[in-house]
Amino acid sequence: MITPDYVRLMARYNAWQNISILAAAAPLDEAARLADRGAFFGSIFATLNHLLWADRIWLSRFAGTPAPVQPSIADSIRETDDWAALTSARPPQDAAISQWAETLQPADLGGDLTWYSGAAGREVTKPRALTVVHFFNHQTHHRGQVHAMLTAAGARTTATDLAFMT
Repeated sequence: MITPDYVRLMARYNAWQNISILAAAAPLDEAARLADRGAFFGSIFATLNHLLWADRIWLSRFAGTPAPVQPSIADSIRETDDWAALTSARPPQDAAISQWAETLQPADLGGDLTWYSGAAGREVTKPRALTVVHFFNHQTHHRGQVHAMLTAAGARTTATDLAFMT
């Protein structure tokens, strides 16, 4: 289904886009980052917190890294307390994703992954490759929401297309 090279590419894309999103949001004031903009998690800050939380929980499942601070999806919007904490936490998380991706061998993407899903309220087993694809798709989905919120807030954003990654 996927290869370690695909995972490394997506890890690089993730880090590139997170740098871009945080840079676009930085000039906004706190009220603008906290404003409910009608997205699933409401605000730019809450959505970025959820994304950090999700990256932490998935990487903990894939690589045994530390789990997120918050215990559930509902609480994920409070993974960090403020903008400074969020912007400080993001680069090390992206580095951990990249380090994990660099170590992957084809066999690491085979077989199944079993975990307890708070969203489903039960243990779930899925093909490992599918969960890795989901991991990166989830990032892109929520960054797209943040990009739309940033655009609506008048922030200046950069290219998001994978084909134009620098």
